[in-house]
Amino acid sequence: MTLTLTVPNMACSACANNITNAVKTIDADAIVEADPKTKLVSVETQASEQKIKDALAEAGYPVA
Repeated sequence: MTLTLTVPNMACSACANNITNAVKTIDADAIVEADPKTKLVSVETQASEQKIKDALAEAGYPVA
């Protein structure tokens, strides 16, 4: 399943790395593309959308 999420407070590449790491704690095999310019995060994962959103919120990057 591929999710496209908007993360308004992703400001830089370090933020993108933190977001990627947060997703990987839920699904180590996930493919994550985070773009600070567009604030979009694309996640290809087997985990539920809610688990991904919860992980991002816990990392300080709540989904809009």
